[in-house]
Amino acid sequence: MIEVEKFKKDELSMDVILKTRKLKKISGIILILVIVSFFALFITGCKSQQEASASSRYYYSFTDSLGNQIHLEEKPQRVVSLVGSYAETWLLAGGELIGVTDDVIKERKMHLPKEVQIIGTIKELNLEEIINLSPDFILLSPDIESHVKISETLKKSNINFAFFKVEHFEDYLAMLDICTDITGNKELYKKNGLEVKKQIEEVLSKIDKNDNPDILFIRAFSTGAKAKNDDNMACRILNDLATVNIASKHESLLEELSIELIIEEDPDYIFVVTMGDSQKALEALKDGIAKNPAWNDLTAVKNDRFIVLPKELFHYKPNAKWGESYEYLAKILYPDKFK
Repeated sequence: MIEVEKFKKDELSMDVILKTRKLKKISGIILILVIVSFFALFITGCKSQQEASASSRYYYSFTDSLGNQIHLEEKPQRVVSLVGSYAETWLLAGGELIGVTDDVIKERKMHLPKEVQIIGTIKELNLEEIINLSPDFILLSPDIESHVKISETLKKSNINFAFFKVEHFEDYLAMLDICTDITGNKELYKKNGLEVKKQIEEVLSKIDKNDNPDILFIRAFSTGAKAKNDDNMACRILNDLATVNIASKHESLLEELSIELIIEEDPDYIFVVTMGDSQKALEALKDGIAKNPAWNDLTAVKNDRFIVLPKELFHYKPNAKWGESYEYLAKILYPDKFK
């Protein structure tokens, strides 16, 4: 009997020991987690303080479209834009320019002060002239090889620059936000950005999203033509307006305009935007796919819905006129809603 009781006591003691060890182990793990969490918070706090300290040393800091951290020590006074639409955006933000590419004049027909210098074309830049202007901030596009190339020279020359990628309205709005932060004219962000957004929203609120007309969007140039899909600026607008691009059903149209596929889909509308010489582009289209007799039997052609769109709203980035681009197409697609 005594031995049985002793065995039970020993068993109980062992159970207590095991539980104690388990509790110590759990306590140890908790302690380690607490210490790790403390150090994580400490490091995060230090990093935040360092970032705040770094930010306070500069006039303005932001991240460009290539993920570069841009730190402007002072408000830029001598700005050069290597893209016409970016030049316009900078002016819409209340800034001034000392150098631009020739598309500002030739394509966008912008009126600038005589002292603003042309420093080449959007793809063929005169780097020497750019540097001679002593710029303190330059606007570039990551999609243009020559821009990426000269950025290395600009970096070595300690000239501030930033890459912006603007394809759709949201991109323009984001760029305008940054630019008005830099110029200090936030009221222009509201006027040339948020008011435009409101205009777009009002247009979209009127359309019937269950109608879904089929469309074909063509970009025509002097040597041929191509269908475009939703990655194109105008196609994105058409997509927002609840149309169905037949090129999204047949990706082969993006490579070659097949009259057979176009006849098969028989779109309700055919929209065209020209590049370069508009007359030559339309003549090339007429002598190409539109030369096929079946072309005239298409619903869009028979109903006068073969429409050439204005370049300033659908080829060049419309910037503060983006709302006009939406409204222009909405009136064509849904005339009963926009009388």
